[in-house]
Amino acid sequence: MQHLLDVALFNSMFRMVAPILLAALGGAICSRVGLFNVGLEGFVLVGAFSAIVGNYYTGNVFLAVLIAVAVTMLFSWIFAYMSIHLQANVIVVGISFNFLALGLTAFCLKAIFHVKGAFYDKNMIGLPKWDIPLIKDIPVVGGIISGHSPLVYLAFVLVFVLQYFLFKSVTGFRMIAVGENPVAAKSIGIKVGRMQYLAVLICGVLCGLAGAQLSLGQVTMFTEGMTAGRGFIALVATMLGQSNPIGVMASSLLFGLMDAFSIRLQGFSLPTHFTQMLPYIVTLLAMLFFRKSNYLADAQKANGSSR
Repeated sequence: MQHLLDVALFNSMFRMVAPILLAALGGAICSRVGLFNVGLEGFVLVGAFSAIVGNYYTGNVFLAVLIAVAVTMLFSWIFAYMSIHLQANVIVVGISFNFLALGLTAFCLKAIFHVKGAFYDKNMIGLPKWDIPLIKDIPVVGGIISGHSPLVYLAFVLVFVLQYFLFKSVTGFRMIAVGENPVAAKSIGIKVGRMQYLAVLICGVLCGLAGAQLSLGQVTMFTEGMTAGRGFIALVATMLGQSNPIGVMASSLLFGLMDAFSIRLQGFSLPTHFTQMLPYIVTLLAMLFFRKSNYLADAQKANGSSR
C-alpha cells in the first residue's frame, strides 16, 4: 500500500485533475443558467488542438494558451447561438459538437501538420513548472503541491473566484435566477439570453484552459481524441458537485485521484486495458450515488411537505 499511496501519486493527481476541474467548472456555470452542456468533451478537444497549433506557429506557450481560449470561445459561441438563439435542443447540439470536434481536429491535424494520429515537435516547449517558494521545502506537502504548471494553480484559484462570483455578485445572482426560473427572471428585467450567452462563453474560456493544460501542461503534443472522455467525466463531476464550484472541486479531485491511480497500477504488471477502465468505473459508481442522493433528497422533501 505504501508503494501505491505516496507523494508522487498525489502530485500526479493534482496535475491530472486540472483539465477535469476546469471543464467541470465550465459545465457548472452553464448548469446555473439552465443549460446542460454535454459538449464539454468537444470544447476541451478543440482547446487542446488550438494550443498546439498556436505553440507551433508562435513559439510562445502563453500566447498559445490565449489562442486556445479564443478558438474555444468561438466554438462555444456557435454552441450558444444554436442552443439559445435558434432554440435547438441543447443535448443534441452538445453531442453534435463532440463529434464535430473529433472530426474537425483529425482533419486539421492532417491538413496543417500533414500527419495522422498524433503530432509532436521536439522544438515545442510546454508550460513551465512552478516551484512555489517556501512550500517546496515542506516535506510531503511541497512534493504534492509544488512543481505544477501555472494552469493547475489557476484551476484551483478559479474555484474560489467562481464561488464568490456566483453567490456574492449581482451577475452571479442573475445567472442563478435565470437557471431557477427564466420566466420570473425575465419578468423583473433580467436579460435571460444575455446571461446564458455569458455563461457559455465563460465555459468556453475554462474549456480552452483545460485543453491547453492537457496538450501543453501534461504532454507537449496532440493526439486524436486525446481528451479520452475527460469532458464526460467533468460533466459527472459537475452533477456530483451540484454545480457548486467547491463541490465540483471535491468531485474532480476524486476523479483525478482515480486517473493517477490507474496509471500507477500499470507499474504492477496489471493489464493496461483493466487499469484504464478504473476512472470510468468510478464515474459510473458516482452517477449511481448521485441518483441515490437525489432520490433521498426528494423523499425528504416529500416527507416534509406531508407533515
